Formats: sequence, C-alpha cells, structure tokens
Amino acid sequence: MKILAIQNRMGIGDTIIFLPFIKALYKKFNTPISLLVKESSKANQYLYQTKYIDKILLLERDNKSNNRHGGFFGSINLIKDLKKHNFDKIFIFNSSFRFYLISKFSGISEIYQYPLFQKKNQHVTDAPRKFIKEKLNLEVNEDPEIQIDDKLNSKLIEKFQINKNEINILLGVGGSGPTKRIPVTTFLNVIDKILNIKKCKFFLAAGKNNEEQNIIKEILESKYKNHCIPLDNFSIKDTLPIIKSCNLSVCNDSSFSHLSAALGIKTITLMADTPLIYGNYSSKMFPIIPDGEKTVTHDTHGKEKINPQKIYDKIVEIIN
Repeated sequence: MKILAIQNRMGIGDTIIFLPFIKALYKKFNTPISLLVKESSKANQYLYQTKYIDKILLLERDNKSNNRHGGFFGSINLIKDLKKHNFDKIFIFNSSFRFYLISKFSGISEIYQYPLFQKKNQHVTDAPRKFIKEKLNLEVNEDPEIQIDDKLNSKLIEKFQINKNEINILLGVGGSGPTKRIPVTTFLNVIDKILNIKKCKFFLAAGKNNEEQNIIKEILESKYKNHCIPLDNFSIKDTLPIIKSCNLSVCNDSSFSHLSAALGIKTITLMADTPLIYGNYSSKMFPIIPDGEKTVTHDTHGKEKINPQKIYDKIVEIIN
C-alpha cells in the first residue's frame, strides 16, 4: 500500500508540528508515508532517516513565481508527477479544492481531506487532530519525533569534542523575523549565570541574514567566546547530531526550537511575538513568555520583556 500526505504550509515548524499525525497514519496502515511538502519546509534535511516517512516529494509552487506546480499547467504537471507513484490513499491536510481535483485526476482511489472551502482560522494542531479522529477514529496525542542514526552522534561528539561531563546547550539565537529575536544581552546574561554554576558549552544556531549574524558575532566577541561554537556554516542535516547531543536547548521561536524538541531535547522556547501554541505543543517544550503577559500572540512585541532570570531558573530546573 502506498500512501501520500499533503502538508503545504511554508516552514520547518509547521511541518514538524504535523509529524504525529503522519506517524499515526504509519501505525494505522503499517506502511511508511510519503509527504508532499514545499521546498521551504526543508523536510529532506531532517526526515531522511525517520522510519515512518517514505518519499519526500516537493511541491514546486510559491506565491512569487509561476513554477512547475503553479497555475493550471502546474496542476497538470503535479497530476503527472503523482501518477508515477501509484498512490492508493491520500490525506490532504488542508481544504483546497484544487488538491482534491488533482488527487482525483491522479487516479488515487481513496481521498481523505479537511472539509472543503474552510481555510480560515484552522488551528495548527486541533484541525489535524479532529481530521484524523473523524476519518480514522484515531486519537493523536504524541509529540513530534525526528529519528537519526546514533552513529552520526558518535562522529559529531568526537569532532566537536563534546564532553558528557559538561552541560551542552543549544542556543537558538536566530529567528524568522526581528520581533522574534530576543536581544543578545538576554542570552549573554543567561550564559553568564549558567557558567557561574556549571561547566558548559554553548552551540549557537542562527541563519545567515545580517541581523542573526550580528547576534552571533556579538556573542563570539564577548568574554564567553571560548565556551561557544557557531553552527551557522552547517546545514540543518549536519546540525541534527549536534542538537541530539545537547542536554537542553534555549531557542527563540525558530526552526531550531522545533527541531530540538522533535529530537527529544528539552527545549526552552522564548515566545515574544508568535501564538503560544508554536512553543508549547510538545511535552519537550517549556515556554517563557514576556513579563506582564498572560499569553502571547502576533503583535505582542515582547522580546524586550523576556526575563533572563526566568530562563536561568528553568535551565537549572532541567539540568538538576
């Protein structure tokens, strides 16, 4: 039996959040599930060893260009591409009538989909949970899981001289937008507090844009530089074993918070300007929200009010 699931949200986090529902399909039908995802999901960099995933197919379509799967002729191309795989079932995690028609014309006999024409206000976890419950009578309450080969861990531990007698902490200092990036002074404050009580090594995870590079630069030019290793020149694929070797992570709302939690690492999520669900959907996540706020959502703009003492207290709680 060959099964395809479509998850066409944009980012790494959105794809990781959907993994428990993909794994539920794997368990139900006892076969790995293929995914149709956007290239921006970067799924092939972190799901390539996950056993409940079969093929990763790229949806070559975005809002900026009329590429292979965009528009009318793009739909025809996608039909041709899907026909090559002879899928028996498809699970469409959205309400698009376009994907329904594409599935029909691709010859897929069993189509399961969100209710059509109901795209607005679909909750990122409640909607797929309800979908799987209604279609297959399955209760899904697991955390997302990314699997990697333990042999990779051993090689990276040796390369980076990761000492299990130290506390190894991933610091996800980047973020997809400036309102999500906690000030570098907050991270420096936390580093200082932890080094006063524990011997630690910090792995700095961020992207290549100027703002994120400036954060890394400031940390590496501080008095803590000998305790820090930047990861910005590594691919996501190459960082996975490093993350897996850490004791915990402290991350802005970024791809690294999702990756570390899905790798089973206890992850402190610094939620300044994004709906809280993106920082607490996993039991491995421990959100810190701005002082004075009861929750957090878009336009909270709370990055200056993330309290380093609260981060420190949570780190101590986790490592003890």
